[in-house]
Amino acid sequence: MDPKRELSSIDLSALVTELGRYEGAKVDKAYLYDDDLLRLKLRDFDHGRVELMIEVGDVKRAHAADPEHVADAPGRPPNFAKMLRNRLSGADFAGVTQYEFDRILTFEFEREDENTTLVAELFGQGNVAALDETGEVVGSLSTVRLKSRTVAPGAQYEYPASRLNPLDVSLDAFVRHMDESDTDVVRTLATQLNLGGLYAEEVCSRAGVEKETPIDEADEGTYRALHGALERIAERLRSGDIDPRVYEEPLEGSEDGEVDDSNAESADRPVVDVTPFPLSEREGLPSVGFDSFNAAVDEYFYRLARDDEETGDAPADASPSRPDFEEEIAKQERIIEQQRGAIEGFEEQAETERERAELVYAHYDLVDEVLSTVREARGNDVSWEEIEATLEEGAERGIAAAETVIDVDGSAGTVTVELGEDDLAVELEADDGVEVNADRLYREAKRIEEKKQGAEEAIASTRKELEAVKERKAEWEAADEEPGTDGNAEGDEDDEEYEIDWLSRTSIPIRKPDDWYERFRWFHTSTGYLVIGGRNADQNEELVKKYMGNHDRFFHTQAHGGPVTLLKAAGPSESADPVDFSEETLREAAQFAVSYSSDWKDGRGAGDAYMVEPDQVSKTPESGEYIEKGSFVIRGDRTYFEDVPCRVAVGVQCEPVTRAIGGPPSAIVERAAAHVTLEPGMYAQNDAAMMVYRTLKERFADQSFVRKVASADQLQEFLPPGGSDVVD
Repeated sequence: MDPKRELSSIDLSALVTELGRYEGAKVDKAYLYDDDLLRLKLRDFDHGRVELMIEVGDVKRAHAADPEHVADAPGRPPNFAKMLRNRLSGADFAGVTQYEFDRILTFEFEREDENTTLVAELFGQGNVAALDETGEVVGSLSTVRLKSRTVAPGAQYEYPASRLNPLDVSLDAFVRHMDESDTDVVRTLATQLNLGGLYAEEVCSRAGVEKETPIDEADEGTYRALHGALERIAERLRSGDIDPRVYEEPLEGSEDGEVDDSNAESADRPVVDVTPFPLSEREGLPSVGFDSFNAAVDEYFYRLARDDEETGDAPADASPSRPDFEEEIAKQERIIEQQRGAIEGFEEQAETERERAELVYAHYDLVDEVLSTVREARGNDVSWEEIEATLEEGAERGIAAAETVIDVDGSAGTVTVELGEDDLAVELEADDGVEVNADRLYREAKRIEEKKQGAEEAIASTRKELEAVKERKAEWEAADEEPGTDGNAEGDEDDEEYEIDWLSRTSIPIRKPDDWYERFRWFHTSTGYLVIGGRNADQNEELVKKYMGNHDRFFHTQAHGGPVTLLKAAGPSESADPVDFSEETLREAAQFAVSYSSDWKDGRGAGDAYMVEPDQVSKTPESGEYIEKGSFVIRGDRTYFEDVPCRVAVGVQCEPVTRAIGGPPSAIVERAAAHVTLEPGMYAQNDAAMMVYRTLKERFADQSFVRKVASADQLQEFLPPGGSDVVD
């Protein structure tokens, strides 16, 4: 018996409820094994370490795994894993849902700066797509471009067409779908009702219906029995009344039908199936029970992998630590081919829209007659149905304008005509004139050409990614040839991982961010929290009144003339819970406040800062006092940070976005591909910015990249007011 390698829709329905128990767990890291197994390492207050596994290759599964069942972390994270780390690190797991009755799970993650959705497609070729808050694809394991749907970076994610859910179908609808078939009962349940082979057979068994009963012989009693069996399965899933089972092959020499739950022998048997409740169709097989379906699924796939290794179904040299460069290169080449096809498609579409516009003008009188007739009728309150009937009658009488009309859509207010020798269909807005309709078609052609331009930029980016993969392959092969090296990062997960050498890259793709906080002073702490500060009195007022949340922290310097500094617990439009900020995070925020204050401008090497809760900050002065714009009254106890160094680092970030960054050195050095550290000194702000720019530019092989993302003007935005000296 061939073992199950893919979870069914019913399996996923049972799993979703159990996976929801981990809501609130925080994501630590993302790993990708062999381009098809995604691992998310999470921390949960109640459950401790949680390993979420999503596999979309030959095996298709999604479940939380026992840490003992998890392989060592791969040594060289590919771009998809790096992107997920950037978006998910520190995020809260907010829940998981199954899309309709499909083998698709949607995982939601929330973070103060951005939310991310992971869609796991556990069918067909399999795929995982990461979406932003608008539903746009940020990245995916595979690019899909079909007539029915597209899954590609920059495109809105599109789910597959809806499928009938057999677990909530009414009896009448069930009968209609069964009657549409011309085969037998079990095949109809498997295909038309989307149950799949095993559960179709199970429904027949539970209903007491012969599986091979022809549909034309099935009567009302047959349908009621089948529908009743389906309802009972659905009720068990909804109520959580499950009794998970892992089914095994009988050991050699055991009698058919004999069930042996001996754990000692069970560990030696190959596994064949895992189900949320016992199945009649598996009655003759030994089985092991579990307290949760998730635990059963985890055990099943862990043992399946072991069985594959023992039987040779898995490659003996398979190693999660070595990327399959050949497959990645082939994948990028496939994407390029798809993008070329998209460009050709855009060219054809744009040309067709232009041809439509020109045909409208070429048949000006004919089109005008059609539009005028429709507008006049609508002005006299003639219904769209009557208009359509009138045009059909005119066509029968040989009226040329009426003969061109092939469709009237009252809901959209459009009329479609066929024009030219090739009878090209042209949809016209009935309320507009000839010129407006033609102009709309020309604008549509221009819009499509802009999409073509975007596709050309995308193909250029993919070509760079292809070259990057080839470079990584060459680096790995070179490392393999060095004595005493094997190219792997073995052992502990925290071993140093592969990093791209951005400084030596001759071409660095530019990925510009568009973050709401960039008009303020800002940086991300080494633990990932956003810190923002005002550049002037107006921004100080705005930060407190508009952007200070209940669980944020307010920082200011003892010296007069410092910026309002907020350590954010969440984004501006997000709800937040209380945060226990680490000492490192608090000191970085304090250093930011001191470094951009008058302490730097006055040439002091260090300064003092304090921190308070938001409810201690007020704009209401004491009686008889006056508060200047950008200043505030602080009431209550303060937490002080003394002798905080005046020092900042300014650098260039290359991934996951490309931009200039600046702030406390401990927060910037790890994020920047190259950086320069500064302290109070003699060089004016603009001169210091030029010195930093020249230093950074010399470190990159792609010097044009530095000009585009970190010019002297852009770097100056991160320099404190006053004089500076370069430390290194």
